[in-house]
Amino acid sequence: MTKMKAVLEYGPLVVFLAAYVLLKDQTMTWGGVTYTGFILTTGIFVVLQTAATLALWKLTGKLSAMQLLTLAVVLFMGGLTVWFNDGHFIKMKPTIIYIFFAGLLGIGLLRGQSWLKLVMGEHLPMAEEGWLILTRRICVFFLAMAVLNEIVWRNFSDGTWLTFKVVGLTVAMFGFLLSQAKLLQKYGQDKD
Repeated sequence: MTKMKAVLEYGPLVVFLAAYVLLKDQTMTWGGVTYTGFILTTGIFVVLQTAATLALWKLTGKLSAMQLLTLAVVLFMGGLTVWFNDGHFIKMKPTIIYIFFAGLLGIGLLRGQSWLKLVMGEHLPMAEEGWLILTRRICVFFLAMAVLNEIVWRNFSDGTWLTFKVVGLTVAMFGFLLSQAKLLQKYGQDKD
């Protein structure tokens, strides 16, 4: 089941990148409007992300807030991308998601709470001080990723941005999580 969840979560992104590589030089005219390969692959991505999220829901019986927000933003920004035939919308999606979660976690921190603990505390037992430190670090990381996404999509080609989105942001997230091992070791608690 874990492998299937990973395929459903990352599969649409991998297909987005692969479809772009295949269709980047193609165009399609529909209803008198010509769509580039990037717009076409965005449409494919929206459909696949929706199908994958529904399959994940059927498989697990639930969806996390992150999965629901991601689907909503993909539908909205991807829909705007295709509707207006403008790739800028889908490129802003990671920025919006990162800023939203950084802001949400930041509000919790201003209240002296780690809202990250509310979501992950059951699976990752840790002392309160550790949760606050981890939440601050994730807020900074998310804001940095939002800025980096803006720099890449505004200054590089569609293909470079898409590779950055699929590979770069994923590797950065795993790297960030691995870099927190000492924090987890220091503040982690046994479940019992």
